[in-house]
Amino acid sequence: MYYFIVNYTGGSGKTKKTWNRIHFLLNEKGIEYKAYVTKRVGHAQELAARISEMEDEDIRLVVVGGDGTINEVLNGITDFSRIRFGVIPTGSGNDFARGLNISKNPDEALDLILASARGMTIDLGEVIIGDGDRRVFGISSGIGLDAIVCKKNLNSKTKKFLNKIGLGSLSYVIKTITTLFSMEKYSVRVKMNNSKEDGINVIRFNDLIFLASMNFAAEGGGVPMNPGARADDGLLSICAVSGIPKWRAFLMLPVLVKGKHVKKKGFLLEDVESLVFDAEKPMVLHADGEYLGDVTHIEMRVLKDILNILV
Repeated sequence: MYYFIVNYTGGSGKTKKTWNRIHFLLNEKGIEYKAYVTKRVGHAQELAARISEMEDEDIRLVVVGGDGTINEVLNGITDFSRIRFGVIPTGSGNDFARGLNISKNPDEALDLILASARGMTIDLGEVIIGDGDRRVFGISSGIGLDAIVCKKNLNSKTKKFLNKIGLGSLSYVIKTITTLFSMEKYSVRVKMNNSKEDGINVIRFNDLIFLASMNFAAEGGGVPMNPGARADDGLLSICAVSGIPKWRAFLMLPVLVKGKHVKKKGFLLEDVESLVFDAEKPMVLHADGEYLGDVTHIEMRVLKDILNILV
């Protein structure tokens, strides 16, 4: 059975139109399905938990929405082994769908889901906050500049306006530039486990601007933080920026957006299985663009081969 979780309010605001099209196509094709529309923040997570527990041997759970809705649903799934997961992207960023080469065209996205026989299995990430709270992420999790921007965009009128005219990702560009010059750099100790011969690597960042832990290559509406990241390699791919002045980081933004920052001064790119962060002052933390809090201790790890994707 296909179970659709639909969020009308998120992302670019075009979900209702897209769902009307999907609804028409499903009926035209004679596909049996159930649909649930979210009513509030956190509702998608509740719906996913309920669907995960249904007595159905073939649960095909499809999100019609943006990256925030996808994150809620991933965190609601109680047993990944029972779920086959699909996405029809309608958000402003759509980095999860981009990482899987899923079309923005709803007809094509639905055809891909319906035609998928076995799908493919991908990794997810998990972030554990100091008090033990856990959050799964599909795209990325990180501290610093991008996390602060996510926090600022929580109730941003600019973002809401730009979403309405289809330019939602522009709000991240604007906030990134203004935040870069106003933020304090972080002093943080990071322990990385890469499971290779060199094993655990401990780095002390005294002037960290951001560290992004990537499952897919891009976040923030297509910015390739770590162009080499893959969601099926059993690793998280790190992109950290430190040791350079803010003006130089600003000048490097176009280089970062084009994915030409590999081996550039101030950038650290590395693949790891897990990380541990410790800082004296609270760090702003996000997962899939959702603000999680200001914390001093964080752990991240990869959840290997956990999610079956209908592609």
